[in-house]
Order: sequence, then C-alpha cells, then structure tokens
Amino acid sequence: MDGLDLLKKDWKSREANLPRLSYDEIYNMIWKKSSSIVKWIFIISILEFLFWAILDIAVIDKNYWKEIEELELTEFTIVSNIIGYLITLIFIFQFYRNYRRINSTDSAAELMKNILKTRKTVKYYIAFILIGSAITGLISLYFIIDHHSATAEVTAATNYNFNTLAWIKLSFMIIIGLALLMGLIWLFYRLIYGILLRRLNRNYKELQKLDV
Repeated sequence: MDGLDLLKKDWKSREANLPRLSYDEIYNMIWKKSSSIVKWIFIISILEFLFWAILDIAVIDKNYWKEIEELELTEFTIVSNIIGYLITLIFIFQFYRNYRRINSTDSAAELMKNILKTRKTVKYYIAFILIGSAITGLISLYFIIDHHSATAEVTAATNYNFNTLAWIKLSFMIIIGLALLMGLIWLFYRLIYGILLRRLNRNYKELQKLDV
C-alpha cells in the first residue's frame, strides 16, 4: 500500500468520526440565514425611506419652492414626490410580506420559491428607483431648458446667440451630471442590496442541493 492509499484510509477513518448534520438541521440553518437576510432588506428599505423623507424636509424651504415655481415645476414636483413615496411604501410592504412568508416557511421547495420572489422584488425596486430618477431628472431638465429658452427670446439678438450657446453647454453638463448620478445610485443599490441578494442566491443554491 503506497502513501496515497494510506492517506485516503486515514481520511476515511477520520471522516467516519465527524458529526453529520441531518436534513432538518441543514434546512433550519439555511432558513434562519435567509430569514435574517430578508429582515435586513426590510429594515434597510425603511431606513432609506426615512433618510430621503428627512432630507426632503431639511432641503425644501420657501426659496426652493420659489425656484420650482419660476421653472413651472410645482405641480410636477408635488405629483412625482407623492407617487414616488407611495410606490416606495408599496415596495416596503412587499419586503415585509416576503419576510413574513419566509419566516413561516416549512419546506425547502417553498423556501426556494420565496427566495426567488424576494430577489425579484428587490430587483424591481432598484429598477423603479433608477428609472424613476432618470425620468424625473429628464423632465426637470426639459422644463429648465424651456424656461430659459423663453427668457432668452426677450433678450437682444446679439445676446441671444451667446445665451443659447451657454444653455446648450449647461444642458450638456446637466445630462452628464445626471448620468453620473444614475451611476452612483446604481452602485449604491448594487452595493447595499447586491450583497444581500448574493447571500440569498447562495442559500438558494444550497437548497437546490438539499432538495435533490
């Protein structure tokens, strides 16, 4: 018997003495980890909602509304904020429901299904944030350009070309700034929620092995 065979024999003898986890023990470990992850998704969404609400209260004042009114963005700002907060609350409620579902799950197949639902909800939420922010930014940009174009029309002809060129440059800078902002938002959500989603995905793969 060579050295490799001796090592294999020694390993098998040690492996026989190691404690083996049962199906239920492994399932409970994965279930607890998944429940904890979904609970943190729910908590983070609430904290995020409160952060933006407090920031809006701190930033929005009389001067802010005066500028918004000059740009004719008052109605759009109010409606978009109401819709944004309502949809965010709906997602938070969905996160809570996902947590409750996983918390009361009693089978690997059902847990796998609920993990997939949670991952889809988070992805839809991130898509809503990005698309909503982009649409709001572009509509605001349109009103800003339209407002200043109307203002430029009452200026002298010699001044008009300069103002038009200036606003083209400014609009270009705003678009670049908006694109960078979208990138930062995507990275933020990718970092915060992405870590939790990857952990959920690992749990899902472990459940697939367990359910075979």
